[in-house]
Amino acid sequence: MTRKSHSKPEIEAALRYAEKNGWRVEVGGAHAWGKIYCPYNDKDCRCGEFCISSIWSTPRNAGNHAKQIRRVIDNCTNHNKNVSSEEDD
Repeated sequence: MTRKSHSKPEIEAALRYAEKNGWRVEVGGAHAWGKIYCPYNDKDCRCGEFCISSIWSTPRNAGNHAKQIRRVIDNCTNHNKNVSSEEDD
């Protein structure tokens, strides 16, 4: 089943980037539009700080929020280890 798309195109593009990198997007929540979950779910990865990130439905600046989402994905330590090991092969 496909998920509901985000109303802001910049954020929707960032969510597709997250899904392309293996992150799980779950729609729903109290104040947030949804959450993204790291595929590695490692407790040692930054003490679990970046393993879950909230996606806001109406951020003040959609472009900055989209950049923040991409930054969380790109700075995931386990993701960076796996990408660099694939490049070495």
